[in-house]
Amino acid sequence: MKDYLDYLKVSAAMGRISRRDFMGRAAAVGVTAAAANTMLAEAVHAAGPQKGGIMRLGLQGGSTTDSLDPALATNQVALMAIRLWGESLTELADDGSIAGKVAESFSASADAKTWTFKIREGITFSNGKSVTAEDVVATIERHSDEDAKSGALGLLRDITNVSADGDSVVVELNSANADLPYMLADYHLAIQPNGGKDAPDAAIGTGPYIIKEAEMGVRIIAEKNPDFWGDMGHAAEIEVLVINDNTARVAALQSGQVDMIDRVPPRTADLINRAPGITVRTSSGPGHYVFIMHCDTEPFANNDVRMALKYGINRQEMVDKILHGYGSVGNDTPINASYPLYTEMEQREYDPDKAAFHMKKSGYEGSILLRTSDNSFPGAPDAAALFQQSCAGAGITVEIKREPNDGYWSEVWNAQPFCTSYWGGRPTQDQMYTTAYLSTADWNDTRFNNETFDQLLMAARAELDTAKRKQMYADMGMIVRDEGGLICPMFNDFLDATTDRVAGWVDGVAGQPLMNAYAPFRMWVAA
Repeated sequence: MKDYLDYLKVSAAMGRISRRDFMGRAAAVGVTAAAANTMLAEAVHAAGPQKGGIMRLGLQGGSTTDSLDPALATNQVALMAIRLWGESLTELADDGSIAGKVAESFSASADAKTWTFKIREGITFSNGKSVTAEDVVATIERHSDEDAKSGALGLLRDITNVSADGDSVVVELNSANADLPYMLADYHLAIQPNGGKDAPDAAIGTGPYIIKEAEMGVRIIAEKNPDFWGDMGHAAEIEVLVINDNTARVAALQSGQVDMIDRVPPRTADLINRAPGITVRTSSGPGHYVFIMHCDTEPFANNDVRMALKYGINRQEMVDKILHGYGSVGNDTPINASYPLYTEMEQREYDPDKAAFHMKKSGYEGSILLRTSDNSFPGAPDAAALFQQSCAGAGITVEIKREPNDGYWSEVWNAQPFCTSYWGGRPTQDQMYTTAYLSTADWNDTRFNNETFDQLLMAARAELDTAKRKQMYADMGMIVRDEGGLICPMFNDFLDATTDRVAGWVDGVAGQPLMNAYAPFRMWVAA
C-alpha cells in the first residue's frame, strides 16, 4: 500500500492526477481525509515550485481612495500592490536581518554617517529601462519632499545628501545611524524610473509582476514580469480582490473564490482551521491594534484626559474578547518583546478610580467621540463598545461613531482626533518611532510633539553602545506611555489562511502579514 500511496502523492504533486482523484483513491484504501490532506500537502511542498496558474487573494483594507503611488500607501492592499510591481533598495530577511534587494550590497563608514549602496547589475524596470543609481537618488529625493506626502518622509529627514557614484548610491547623514539599511527597506521606497517624479502612480518597478488592471478598492490584476531578475513569482497571474467584510472574506476562501486571505477573524479562527483544505497561519510579532488621540486637539491636548482614557480601558478583557487569545496585552507603547532592544515596563492596568481622578483633574466634563470601522482592525467596533463600557465604570461617557469602511484611511485615520487604527509594526524601534512618533513625521497619527523624545531618538540612532541605546529606547517608551496619544491595549498575532490549492508557505517570516506580504510570490499554484 505504501508504494501505491507514494505513487499517488507524486502523481498529484506533479499534476498528473487531480486533488479530487487523489482524495478518492486514498479513501478507497482506508486513508482518512485528514491524513490524505496532510500527505498531499507534504508531497506538493517537496515537489518544489510549480510554474503557471492564477493565484487569487482576498484582502482587507482597500479603498476607492487608494493610489498606486507608493508614497501614499496606507493599508495592506496598497502594500501588496507595491510588492507586485516594486522593490526597495533593501529588504527584511525571514529572520529579521536586513538583506540587499535592488542594492546588491551596502556598507557604512566607521562612524555610520556615510552609507554606500551598490546597485544590482543588470536589473531592469518592467518597461525595459535599466535601473541606475540616478533612479535611486531620485526616489529618495521624491520621498524626502514634503509635497510628496510620503509615509517614509520621517525616515529620511536626517539625510543631508544623496548622490550617484557610478553604479553606487552614497547617502550622507547628519548623525550616525546603524539602522539606515532597515529604514530604506520601507515599502514606500519602491525604486521607480526617475524616482517616480514623472509618473508616481505608473506602477513601473523591478518587481515580479506587471499591473494590468487596477480598480482601486475593488481588484488588482497583475501578470508575471518575464524580465524579473529574481526567483520569486511562480504564478502566471495574480488577482487581488478587496474584501473588507470579514464574513465575505472567509466565505470567499471556503468557496475557493480566493486562495489566501489576511486578517482571519480571531473569533472564528479555530473553526476555520478545521475546515477541509484550509490552514490558518499564525505568527506573533510587532503588530498592534490601537486607539489614537491627537495630542494637539481638545480635549486630548490635556494629558489628564489622555491618562483618564488610558486607565479607563480594560486591556485583558480586550485580548480575551477581541483577539480570543491570538495576541497579548499592550502597554500604551508601540514596542513589545518582538523587538531586540525591548525593555519591560510596569504593566498599566484598568483602574476606574484613577481614570475618574484624571478626568476630574482635567476639568473636562463633556463626552468623548470615538470613530471606528471594521476596516481599522478586525473587531474594532466591538473593541470600541468594550472601551465605552469600561470607561462608563469611571464615569466617562464615550460616544461611538461607526464610519464607512471605504475612505476610512483617507477621511478618518490621521485626520480625526480620536479613532481606532492598527500598525503592523516595523523591524526596529528606531523605524517605528521615526515613522509615527517623531514630531516631524508625516504619519505621526497622534500629533505627538515632545522635544525630549525627539532628542533621545536622534541620540539613540547615533549610539553604537547597545546597552546605552537600549536604555534610551526604554526612556522613549516611558515618555510615549505616560505623555503620548497612543492607547495600545493589545498586540495582535497575524492570522492569515490559505487553501491547499497553493503550496510553499514558510512559517516564522518576520515583518508584515502573509509572509511579509510575499506569500503570493513565494508560494505557487499546486492544484
